[in-house]
Amino acid sequence: MCGIAGIIGNHSTQNRQSRLRNMTRCLAHRGPDAEGFFTEGEASLGHRRLSIIDLSDAANQPMEDVSGRYVLVFNGEIYNYREIKALLPDYPFRTQSDSEVILAAYARWGAGCLAYFNGMYGLAIWDKQEKALFFTRGRLGVKPFYYCLAGESLIFASELRAVLAGMETVPCLHINGIYNYLLYQSVCAPETPVEGVQQLMPGEYGMFKAGKLTLHTYWRIEEAATIETGTDKQTVHKEVRRLLTESVERRMISDVPLGAFLSGGIDSSAIVGLMAECSEQAVHTFSVTFKEPEFDESRYSSLIAKRFNTVHTPILLRPEDFLESFPDALKAMDNPSGDGFNTYLVSKVTKEAGVTVALSGIGGDELFAGYLSFERWLRLRKQWGWQMPQGIRMSVGSVLKVFSDSIRVERLADLMASESGSIEWIYPSLRHVLAPARARALLQGRGEYTDMVHVQLAGRNAAFRKLPLLSQYSAAELMGYTFNVLLKDTDQMSMASALEVREPFFDYKLVEYVLSIPDSLKHPRYPKSLLVESLSPLLPKEIVFRPKMGFTLPWKKWLRNELRDWCTERVAAIAERKEFNGDAIRKISRQFYENPSNHNWMPMFQLAVLENWIALNIV
Repeated sequence: MCGIAGIIGNHSTQNRQSRLRNMTRCLAHRGPDAEGFFTEGEASLGHRRLSIIDLSDAANQPMEDVSGRYVLVFNGEIYNYREIKALLPDYPFRTQSDSEVILAAYARWGAGCLAYFNGMYGLAIWDKQEKALFFTRGRLGVKPFYYCLAGESLIFASELRAVLAGMETVPCLHINGIYNYLLYQSVCAPETPVEGVQQLMPGEYGMFKAGKLTLHTYWRIEEAATIETGTDKQTVHKEVRRLLTESVERRMISDVPLGAFLSGGIDSSAIVGLMAECSEQAVHTFSVTFKEPEFDESRYSSLIAKRFNTVHTPILLRPEDFLESFPDALKAMDNPSGDGFNTYLVSKVTKEAGVTVALSGIGGDELFAGYLSFERWLRLRKQWGWQMPQGIRMSVGSVLKVFSDSIRVERLADLMASESGSIEWIYPSLRHVLAPARARALLQGRGEYTDMVHVQLAGRNAAFRKLPLLSQYSAAELMGYTFNVLLKDTDQMSMASALEVREPFFDYKLVEYVLSIPDSLKHPRYPKSLLVESLSPLLPKEIVFRPKMGFTLPWKKWLRNELRDWCTERVAAIAERKEFNGDAIRKISRQFYENPSNHNWMPMFQLAVLENWIALNIV
């Protein structure tokens, strides 16, 4: 796990090298173990290394292949690098690293090497002979890749702020990106909050040559999920277990201390149980515990730790610990986000405990229909409202919008006003943090704004319709909330402490298979029954049927008390910016602070976090 950066273009070498060093300084937290640079002709590449596999200096980057033609900078892990290496017997490997395998594979197959990779990655390879840059991002977008076209030059990096450090122009806000931040609490790819800077999409690769950029898609989630699973329950259970076990086993390859997050829920318990089966040594597990009984899950995490004989470390956290770490978490935020603060603190204390790699159970809910929104999606598909003529239903929705006075009614109004009951309309409405009308009202002007999640789902609707209904929602969840919020926050908040987090549920082979399973086998009769039965008897009933818990940070209370000055100062500041509707923002602030019964704290929090990010990164 590392940080990568580069500038390709006909600037003076001294100018490029100076800017590149500014970029890698922004990435130092991602790679504290080594720093390296390559400059030749029009290409300058930089790298910050967090050593995970092959800790020798020979595995440092930028790395050249044996011919000297290709130069690599790479962030992530290729979990099946040993299998790929066996397919390249003629290449004279000099290291035991997965990085060199990438170079050898690209030298052999070109962009076709991506068909062989199973991992999480953002990488770039400079071809000295062709004077061209190849760059790509993993299928599920676990690792980031940001880039900017500046005239005939390309600037890229693992983090947005590193790209900003390499730009020669003054950055400005991208308003449609901000609109989507207000909708979803995070800017949706391929956009960013900065005009002219883009995110490479999951499953994409690019070629940059002679000042020209071309982008290509090599994997799409809805097109890949075409495996014929059949309806034999035992066969499906066996295959789910095999694929998840192999995913866990691959992600345990490491030359540094490795552990796992263990909450005691179904997903993290499943990962720890499979790790114990795959390892001859005791697994190191880490759990967050709380004094408040309504939040504390230590009873369940301790049960799993004992069941699988792990070396268990409970970490006691108080709400005050979050407040104390809040300023540092805000500084660690590469992209503005309304979430992720708990990930920052948990990652920080896990790293301090001596672990460099941690496996996580995130992704189980998305794949195995663990959220209540899956049931809402199915109910909405069957409800009477969709039997109305479209014109009448949309008219009812429009009327509701006019008279709505709550978020719940606004959401119902948006659903009723939708053109259809298909996934590109229903999923965004269920996931919006702010209704589109409220988000637009906070921005200056009345221009056309685009809901990026809706647009992407609509553009791929024909392929989505071929999936089972539950898989349609899973795929939308992976493209929407998971990619734009969950994985982005996990990356930026864990790498702030140089902790690599690996997510076995996001193995693309597992994802392809599970999305192909019919609803009749996937529909949860009890929480994530398909997963539980596939792993049976791995998980005890006490875990499967335990009450669902979770630590909810008391933001409403904090914004009125401990964080009041922080919040009001920033909300007042953003209200003065030309891109925002100051009157609408000040009205929200008055309503929240003057009315104790107003529980809608999210707009205040989102605006304050956004202003904090703008002040740190833009002006």
